[in-house]
Amino acid sequence: MTSLLVAVVLLSLVSLSAMTLVLFVITPPHVRAQQNQTTIKTEGLNANSLDIQNTPAKKVHVGDIDVAYKMFGRGDPILLIPGASDGLNRWNPTLMKTLSSNHTVIVSDPRGIGNTTIGSKPYTPSQLANDTTGLMDVLKIPKADVMGYSLGSYIAQQVTMMHPDKVNSLVLIASSCGGRDHTPKPPEFIKLQSDIVNKSLNHIPVSHEDMQALNVASLGQAWIRMHPESSQIPENITSLQQLKPGLPPEVANDQNNVGKYWENNPNWSGTCDALAKLAKPTLVITGSDDNFYQPHVNSLKIAEKIPGAWLVQIKNASHAVVNQYPAEVGKIMNTFLSTTGITPSR
Repeated sequence: MTSLLVAVVLLSLVSLSAMTLVLFVITPPHVRAQQNQTTIKTEGLNANSLDIQNTPAKKVHVGDIDVAYKMFGRGDPILLIPGASDGLNRWNPTLMKTLSSNHTVIVSDPRGIGNTTIGSKPYTPSQLANDTTGLMDVLKIPKADVMGYSLGSYIAQQVTMMHPDKVNSLVLIASSCGGRDHTPKPPEFIKLQSDIVNKSLNHIPVSHEDMQALNVASLGQAWIRMHPESSQIPENITSLQQLKPGLPPEVANDQNNVGKYWENNPNWSGTCDALAKLAKPTLVITGSDDNFYQPHVNSLKIAEKIPGAWLVQIKNASHAVVNQYPAEVGKIMNTFLSTTGITPSR
């Protein structure tokens, strides 16, 4: 286990299947990015010169929308799908540098976010999955590893179910199978999220208290105890759009509805059984202190269902795990992906 370069303990949990590898990360050390390895394609950026925020995005036409994207690094392709309200420039630079050391990383603005147009088709998990695979087709990527974070992890699952031939392996961070298997957020947090989205949609200022509560839920109490300054939101921030430039209120509402469909749908069986049948190599990562945005027990349910799934719970991390421990997440992903190299499609 030393190849992980993080402190891990291999646990056996009775509630998980015998085929499930469970890793619990404790006191994560600083992790250095690896050097470049094999090359399959690149667009002028490598891990040592990576500056994603200041690199111009390219655009391609996919279905009814124009998609803004960036592609960088060297190695097998990995497609990253961001969480709600986020676009291609919101990914943590340390995570990007770590992944791009030996992978070609593709990031994009989702439908209606940033520089990607909204189009005319319904905003549904299936359509967002088709947007993703449509981008792969235009970029001539027949098969890739797919990582989704938060709402993006729902789309990554949808991609896997609808287009399994395009997915080599699956990385789900802060995720849930949805449907009747989903453990819901606390009711007061569901209301908080909906109220903030509705106020933004109607151009009503959000109270500083509510914005602060949203931030605290993302970071978790354990992280705030270690980094108390991180919980503060400037008092002049009164809308989602100030926190997330490039997020139209209408799209925030659409994404909130996608999340509700996935999470509050007891008549739907969810995705776990379908993913279990596909049995794609799967890595599940969660913060052990994620209790509001995505109760971390939902990650345990995914790992319990999918044969051979890896489960990593990161201590003192919450929903913002990819920003709280970006180097550690990247290194864990690289280790997992090194065991699931791309194989040619038949």
